[in-house]
Amino acid sequence: MHYVYLILLSDRTIYTGRCDDLRRRFAEHAHGKVASTKHKRPAKLIYYEAYASKRDAVDRERYLKTGDGRQSVRKQLKHTLLGPIV
Repeated sequence: MHYVYLILLSDRTIYTGRCDDLRRRFAEHAHGKVASTKHKRPAKLIYYEAYASKRDAVDRERYLKTGDGRQSVRKQLKHTLLGPIV
């Protein structure tokens, strides 16, 4: 499986990523092994989608990183984003 995931960081920003092993990848974020998120811990996994096709996951990640994609995520997860990070 291929995953697209969203992580809420301590500065209230949302990191969007893609991987083929979600547990391993989130553990890397949580333990500071990802350069772009290591200074913004703690991190909380707030959303993910699973895809059988890598191409579908890549396309979805690209969309979520656009302005329209970010806006739809904020609308969909508005209550989650208001809550505590950890």
